[in-house]
Amino acid sequence: MLKWLGYDTDEVLTFNAKRVCGLWFCMIGLVISSATIFGGNMSLNPFIFAPGYAIGFIISHNRKMEARLSTGPSSAFQNKIGNLAIVSMFVLMIFISGPFFISMNWRMIWLGTLLATGLHFFPFYFVVGKSMIFIGTLCTISAVLGMILIDVPFMFFGIADGFIKISFGIYLFFFSKPSTNRIK
Repeated sequence: MLKWLGYDTDEVLTFNAKRVCGLWFCMIGLVISSATIFGGNMSLNPFIFAPGYAIGFIISHNRKMEARLSTGPSSAFQNKIGNLAIVSMFVLMIFISGPFFISMNWRMIWLGTLLATGLHFFPFYFVVGKSMIFIGTLCTISAVLGMILIDVPFMFFGIADGFIKISFGIYLFFFSKPSTNRIK
């Protein structure tokens, strides 16, 4: 499948966008935490989340910021994987969260969204490196536990998700260095 997406087995992947990813994680972690604190009956307040998401994305993913924070360009293969991961997140959100819109079960809608987000981090391993495996695992576990432990308030899982993202964001932005890997 990697070959189908354009990966050349001689290609050494360089993970240059760690700081951009770190900035994004810090911003979206703060947005998720804030939206959870003010979530009320909707668990996570969409009127805080939606504009916060948009503003954070525009700030962290514009060309000037990417040029300033990245240590080099991503390969064509990495760009394809990144785009595929983003599309997969929205497809997963439709399948995981979508059914809960019928009953307007906000807890499950948001936990499904957080689960889809956690799962979409795994392909980003090819773009940002192995830290994506760890954040994907932690975010996925947190969301699944929220779905299972229905007596635990959503607030715990929303804040946990935000904290995970902020923690990885700080690590990627301040401490992680560009690295390389060859996929065999």
